[in-house]
Amino acid sequence: MKVTVENKKGLNKDLKILIDKETMNSYMDEKYDEIKGTVNLKGFRPGKVPKEVLKRQFGKAVFGEVLDKVLKDTSTKALEENKIKPAGQPKLDLKTYGEDKELEYVLSVTELPKVDIKSLEGIKFDQYSVKIDDAETDKRIKEIAKNQPNFKEASPETTAKEGDLVVLDYTATVDGKNFKGSEGKNTQLTLGKDLFLKGFDKQLIGVKKNDEKVVEATLPENFSEKELINKKAKFNCKILNVKNPEEVKIDDNFAKNLGAKDLNDLKSLISRQINDEFNNSLDQLSKNQILKEIEKIKVNEIPENLVEEEVKILSQGMPEDEAKKNKKSFEEKAKTRIKTGLILNEFGEQNQIQVSEVEIQNEVQKQLRMMPGQEKMVMDFYQKNPSAVASLRGTVYEEKILNLIKEKAKGNKKEVTKSEAEKILKDAHKHEHNHGHEKNETKKKVDVKSTKENKSPSKTAKSKPELKKTKKVSKK
Repeated sequence: MKVTVENKKGLNKDLKILIDKETMNSYMDEKYDEIKGTVNLKGFRPGKVPKEVLKRQFGKAVFGEVLDKVLKDTSTKALEENKIKPAGQPKLDLKTYGEDKELEYVLSVTELPKVDIKSLEGIKFDQYSVKIDDAETDKRIKEIAKNQPNFKEASPETTAKEGDLVVLDYTATVDGKNFKGSEGKNTQLTLGKDLFLKGFDKQLIGVKKNDEKVVEATLPENFSEKELINKKAKFNCKILNVKNPEEVKIDDNFAKNLGAKDLNDLKSLISRQINDEFNNSLDQLSKNQILKEIEKIKVNEIPENLVEEEVKILSQGMPEDEAKKNKKSFEEKAKTRIKTGLILNEFGEQNQIQVSEVEIQNEVQKQLRMMPGQEKMVMDFYQKNPSAVASLRGTVYEEKILNLIKEKAKGNKKEVTKSEAEKILKDAHKHEHNHGHEKNETKKKVDVKSTKENKSPSKTAKSKPELKKTKKVSKK
């Protein structure tokens, strides 16, 4: 194979590739040997069909398959040997081809620009840590205790008030008839929380032990018996008990009930939990600062074909006149996104960052935990949408790159209090809202990366039409 790089215009290059006749013939012979043992022709024993007969019968199809294979193998090799990373799909123009002939073609490619990532080592960003004082931890523990009250049995004469626990049996009817689920035994309701049916709690205020009370309530939209939805039901309630809340004692036993070893361990766990809540948001703030700094790094030339593709994405679904009006600003946004993607991908490649299937599954599991009750829907979505999985891979890939940049660069370390952290996040959110800040799309960063996985190049109009689709050799 002889490769000559021609027509060097910026990022655009033409590679003239020549495969001599002898090499092409050897590919053809190899293919004929491969099919000889599988073809059955009348008058010939299996594996004994002469090459000339195979040529007459299958020559055109064999050449088509060989041509496709040679084009794919040699174009990939030519790009690798000349260290060219294509931005998008190269175009192929056949010049000379045919049986018992040399193969000559031109590969037109737009190259990804060279990117210098040295400046990433000195990139500036704020790295926050939050100092949680004891008062904040104690406040959170008191809130937990308040939401987990203990109840003690009240005297029989005590009437129920908001915050009390009422234990009851009930039977319900709609239009005088029982229905599925119309009975309840030892039902416990904390008055004021309105967790059973809207307005049900309020009607139990004032009841005492052994009272009987008729409560009316409307059955909800999600009621299992569809014909009874929004119907008014009568509940005949027998009050079994009224219990008053008592203050939860915050001690080692309380801590153990929450899964901690003792109270000190609980305080440590809660302090870490509060810290994590802030650190996740502040960490994202640091990464946004890194992305903004990356946008300032100079890249001499951005491939026009990638800019055009990105502009199409930005203007998708927009009326034509509006798309034309915004074309200039879309082009600027596109160049910024692509540049950021090129820099991140170069850093990722140089540091050999990979995304494993385990990491993808972990990310899916994280999303499942965030959407309880909709797990099957989420799983079906990813199983039926490979592009969504690719986007998820891109998200994980970007996250790993930004984390490594943070490790290697020297961030401006700042220890802040909880109230200071709240203000920083509030100001950042306000600034983001006012300026319509847009995060760089991970998907585009991954798309820009398509360098090593070079697919078979597309053929230009000069190629012969019959070569676009070659028939497989019949194996009858």
